[in-house]
Amino acid sequence: MQLARAVTKYVRISPRKARYAADLIRGLNVEQASNQLLYSKLRGGRLLKKTLDSAVANAETQLDARRESLKIFEVRVDPGPILRRAKPRSRGSSVPVNKRTSHFTIVLKTEEKGA
Repeated sequence: MQLARAVTKYVRISPRKARYAADLIRGLNVEQASNQLLYSKLRGGRLLKKTLDSAVANAETQLDARRESLKIFEVRVDPGPILRRAKPRSRGSSVPVNKRTSHFTIVLKTEEKGA
């Protein structure tokens, strides 16, 4: 079993929202996962698809693996740094606005047909 990975960092989406798209593809093979993300209406799906395509390209070039033999081994959406802003409110006060970021990690493994 060989592993290929791709990491996308500092994506401007909340990790909680991105994990909805990550849950769609966990454990699928690459073709099914790509279709699932392509036709998903989630914004996180569009962003995760770029990371998935990068992981597939890494597997094809580094491991000399075929796209049909790849399966998703791990999908992780970790929190990144938070951009802290303030929004003015009535009577001179303000409330915090947290603009959250995410780090995506996708690890692919090759499926052995004989085993």
